[in-house]
Amino acid sequence: MNLFQKIGVPLAAIVVFLILWELLVWANGWPDYVMASPSDLPKAYSKFWNLFLIGSWQTLWRTVAGLMIAVLFGTLLGMIMGFSRIARDALYPLLVGFNAIPKATLVPVLALLFIGQHNFNTVMMAFMISFFPIAVSVGIGLSTLEPEYRDILRSLGASRYTIFTKIALPKTLPEFFGALKVAVTLAFIGTNLVEIVSPHGRGLGALFLSAQTNSNYPLMFAVLIALAVLGIILYYAVVYLERTFAGWAERPAT
Repeated sequence: MNLFQKIGVPLAAIVVFLILWELLVWANGWPDYVMASPSDLPKAYSKFWNLFLIGSWQTLWRTVAGLMIAVLFGTLLGMIMGFSRIARDALYPLLVGFNAIPKATLVPVLALLFIGQHNFNTVMMAFMISFFPIAVSVGIGLSTLEPEYRDILRSLGASRYTIFTKIALPKTLPEFFGALKVAVTLAFIGTNLVEIVSPHGRGLGALFLSAQTNSNYPLMFAVLIALAVLGIILYYAVVYLERTFAGWAERPAT
């Protein structure tokens, strides 16, 4: 039953979604240039399979690279804010203000600063759009650490490093992985934003733009489904890491 819930239920939900999508298109009589149906997508995948393979790899590695930088920078920034009230009061307004800026407006700024560096610009956008939830979650997790635990360990002669690794870090892991699940989807948004907006874009975003330019609507929807599949794969990779390193925090459903 447990295996069925983990694998069977999500697959069944996807199948139901595709069936409802197909029925919606059929009931309204929409042509494929208005709304492509799931039955229109296999033709697009078979015809452009090589472009999907290349584009998926380009989009995926840039997203993962930006996400890894976001994890390192966000964790470090969260630790600074979590251990220092002054740093937290100083950095929070800056972080909130930066996060409120529409990231689409930063694409031309990056393009002007780093002319021709498309890979770098794409990774940077994935990083900039995804580090915020990680920094905030780590900062909150550390700032809400119970002082009793810290005082007891200090009275026993524990160093700051020991306090961090034995108490602070395990306590922060559930919040960290929760934020990482959000950051995964945000990183994909950042990657595809540059791929679509940039005139030299590559990856699935560029393939989507090409399909739009040529009015190939089944290909457009096929790209969207491919992006969703990549997002799901990366999301469940984070879930696997969460169960490996913070499985103790998961409570069974009642």
